[in-house]
Amino acid sequence: MGFDHAAAILACARGRHEALKALYDEDAARLLGIAMRILRRRDVAEDVVQEVFISVWRKADSFDAGRGNGRAWLSRITRNAALNRLRAMRPTAELDEARLDEVPDDADDPHAALARLQDASLLRACLERLDEAKRKAILLAYVDGCSQTEIAERMAMPHNTVKSWIRRGLLLLRECLT
Repeated sequence: MGFDHAAAILACARGRHEALKALYDEDAARLLGIAMRILRRRDVAEDVVQEVFISVWRKADSFDAGRGNGRAWLSRITRNAALNRLRAMRPTAELDEARLDEVPDDADDPHAALARLQDASLLRACLERLDEAKRKAILLAYVDGCSQTEIAERMAMPHNTVKSWIRRGLLLLRECLT
C-alpha cells in the first residue's frame, strides 16, 4: 500500500511534526517540479515549496478528505502558490480605472481567447482543426491556466478523458505547426 497523504495531513492538523516530515520526504521533490514548471526558477520554486509546507502545517485542519485526496490537495496548494508568486513577480501596469468597465469578462469562455488570436495566425488555423473538446481543453489549460482537474470539473468529464484530449490535441497541434 502506498503513502497515505490524507492520514499524514490529518496528523499534521493534530500537531504531529513527524507527519509533516513524512509529507515532505514523500512529496517535496514532486511539488518542487510543479513549482519549477510554473516559475522556471529553482530558487523561487524552492521558496514556494517551503511556503507550501508552512501553509500545510498551519492549515492542515482545513483539509477535507471527502472533497479529494491529500496528494491532489498538496498539488493544488503548490500550483496556486506558484501562480501567485509568478503574478507577484510580473511588473504591473498602471490601470485606468475608468476603462475597467470596458474590459469584457470572458474568463470562462475559451472561444473568446481563440478569437483574440490573429485571424491569419497559423496557431489559430491549427486550433480550429481540432475537434471542439480538444480545443476547449487546450485553451482552458494554456490560456486560462486551469489544471486538468479544473478542466474536468468545468467540462463535466472524467479527468483521464481531459488528460487524453489535451495530450492528443497537443500532438495534433505540433504536427500541424511543423
